[in-house]
Amino acid sequence: MAANESLILDTCALLWLAAGDKKLSLAALQKINDPPAVYLCAISGFEIAIKVAKRQLKLPLRPQDWLNKVTEHHDLTVLPLTLDICIASVELPPFHDDPCDRFIIAAAKLNDLTVVTADDRFGRYSVRTIR
Repeated sequence: MAANESLILDTCALLWLAAGDKKLSLAALQKINDPPAVYLCAISGFEIAIKVAKRQLKLPLRPQDWLNKVTEHHDLTVLPLTLDICIASVELPPFHDDPCDRFIIAAAKLNDLTVVTADDRFGRYSVRTIR
Protein backbone atom coordinates (compact mmCIF):
# COMPACT_ATOMS: atom_id res chain seq x y z
CA MET A 1 0.00 0.00 0.00
CA ALA A 2 1.35 3.41 -0.95
CA ALA A 3 1.77 6.10 1.67
CA ASN A 4 -1.31 8.25 2.26
CA GLU A 5 -3.60 5.81 0.47
CA SER A 6 -7.23 5.93 1.59
CA LEU A 7 -8.97 2.85 2.94
CA ILE A 8 -12.49 1.45 3.11
CA LEU A 9 -13.48 -1.07 5.78
CA ASP A 10 -15.61 -4.08 5.02
CA THR A 11 -18.32 -4.69 7.61
CA CYS A 12 -16.36 -7.34 9.52
CA ALA A 13 -13.32 -5.06 9.71
CA LEU A 14 -15.54 -2.28 11.07
CA LEU A 15 -16.93 -4.58 13.76
CA TRP A 16 -13.42 -5.78 14.67
CA LEU A 17 -12.11 -2.20 14.84
CA ALA A 18 -14.97 -1.11 17.10
CA ALA A 19 -14.52 -4.12 19.40
CA GLY A 20 -10.73 -3.94 19.52
CA ASP A 21 -10.77 -7.51 18.21
CA LYS A 22 -7.43 -9.22 17.56
CA LYS A 23 -8.82 -10.47 14.23
CA LEU A 24 -7.80 -7.05 12.94
CA SER A 25 -4.04 -7.41 12.53
CA LEU A 26 -1.65 -4.90 14.07
CA ALA A 27 -0.42 -4.05 10.56
CA ALA A 28 -3.99 -3.33 9.42
CA LEU A 29 -4.66 -1.27 12.53
CA GLN A 30 -1.52 0.81 11.94
CA LYS A 31 -2.59 1.46 8.35
CA ILE A 32 -6.09 2.43 9.49
CA ASN A 33 -4.53 5.00 11.82
CA ASP A 34 -2.14 6.30 9.13
CA PRO A 35 -3.97 7.21 5.89
CA PRO A 36 -5.61 10.55 5.17
CA ALA A 37 -9.09 9.01 5.15
CA VAL A 38 -10.77 5.80 6.24
CA TYR A 39 -14.19 5.18 4.75
CA LEU A 40 -17.18 3.16 5.79
CA CYS A 41 -19.61 2.24 3.03
CA ALA A 42 -23.20 3.14 3.92
CA ILE A 43 -24.22 -0.45 3.09
CA SER A 44 -22.37 -1.57 6.26
CA GLY A 45 -25.03 0.27 8.27
CA PHE A 46 -27.70 -1.75 6.49
CA GLU A 47 -25.79 -5.00 7.06
CA ILE A 48 -25.26 -4.29 10.76
CA ALA A 49 -28.89 -3.25 11.30
CA ILE A 50 -30.10 -6.47 9.61
CA LYS A 51 -27.83 -8.59 11.82
CA VAL A 52 -29.14 -6.82 14.94
CA ALA A 53 -32.77 -7.23 13.82
CA LYS A 54 -32.20 -10.96 13.24
CA ARG A 55 -30.45 -11.22 16.62
CA GLN A 56 -27.22 -12.35 14.94
CA LEU A 57 -25.38 -9.37 16.44
CA LYS A 58 -25.79 -7.66 19.79
CA LEU A 59 -24.80 -4.03 20.20
CA PRO A 60 -24.90 -1.87 23.34
CA LEU A 61 -26.89 0.80 21.46
CA ARG A 62 -29.35 1.04 18.58
CA PRO A 63 -27.47 0.47 15.30
CA GLN A 64 -27.78 4.15 14.27
CA ASP A 65 -26.40 5.39 17.60
CA TRP A 66 -23.67 2.75 17.67
CA LEU A 67 -22.56 3.57 14.13
CA ASN A 68 -22.54 7.30 14.91
CA LYS A 69 -20.31 6.73 17.94
CA VAL A 70 -17.93 4.35 16.12
CA THR A 71 -17.72 6.66 13.11
CA GLU A 72 -16.91 9.65 15.30
CA HIS A 73 -14.51 7.78 17.62
CA HIS A 74 -12.45 6.32 14.75
CA ASP A 75 -12.77 9.41 12.52
CA LEU A 76 -14.42 7.43 9.71
CA THR A 77 -16.10 9.01 6.72
CA VAL A 78 -19.35 7.44 5.53
CA LEU A 79 -19.31 6.85 1.79
CA PRO A 80 -22.89 7.03 0.50
CA LEU A 81 -24.33 4.60 -2.00
CA THR A 82 -24.38 6.54 -5.22
CA LEU A 83 -26.12 5.54 -8.41
CA ASP A 84 -22.69 4.73 -9.90
CA ILE A 85 -21.81 2.41 -7.00
CA CYS A 86 -25.19 0.67 -7.15
CA ILE A 87 -24.91 -0.01 -10.88
CA ALA A 88 -21.22 -0.97 -10.71
CA SER A 89 -21.99 -3.53 -7.96
CA VAL A 90 -24.33 -5.37 -10.34
CA GLU A 91 -21.85 -5.21 -13.23
CA LEU A 92 -19.08 -6.96 -11.25
CA PRO A 93 -18.20 -10.54 -12.22
CA PRO A 94 -20.02 -13.13 -10.07
CA PHE A 95 -17.05 -14.09 -7.86
CA HIS A 96 -18.91 -12.95 -4.75
CA ASP A 97 -22.63 -13.39 -4.14
CA ASP A 98 -22.99 -11.19 -1.04
CA PRO A 99 -24.65 -8.00 -2.28
CA CYS A 100 -23.30 -5.93 0.63
CA ASP A 101 -19.74 -6.94 -0.16
CA ARG A 102 -20.35 -6.21 -3.84
CA PHE A 103 -21.34 -2.62 -2.92
CA ILE A 104 -18.12 -2.25 -0.89
CA ILE A 105 -16.04 -3.66 -3.77
CA ALA A 106 -17.72 -1.33 -6.27
CA ALA A 107 -17.17 1.64 -3.94
CA ALA A 108 -13.50 0.71 -3.58
CA LYS A 109 -13.01 0.37 -7.33
CA LEU A 110 -14.78 3.62 -8.22
CA ASN A 111 -13.00 5.62 -5.51
CA ASP A 112 -9.56 3.95 -5.77
CA LEU A 113 -9.66 2.73 -2.16
CA THR A 114 -7.85 -0.14 -0.48
CA VAL A 115 -10.24 -2.53 1.30
CA VAL A 116 -9.54 -3.78 4.82
CA THR A 117 -11.00 -7.30 4.71
CA ALA A 118 -10.28 -10.90 5.61
CA ASP A 119 -12.32 -12.08 2.61
CA ASP A 120 -10.03 -13.54 -0.07
CA ARG A 121 -12.69 -13.08 -2.77
CA PHE A 122 -12.23 -9.28 -2.75
CA GLY A 123 -8.82 -9.68 -4.41
CA ARG A 124 -10.43 -11.40 -7.42
CA TYR A 125 -11.93 -8.02 -8.32
CA SER A 126 -8.54 -6.35 -8.74
CA VAL A 127 -8.97 -4.15 -5.68
CA ARG A 128 -6.11 -3.62 -3.25
CA THR A 129 -6.71 -5.32 0.09
CA ILE A 130 -5.21 -5.37 3.56
CA ARG A 131 -5.90 -8.41 5.69
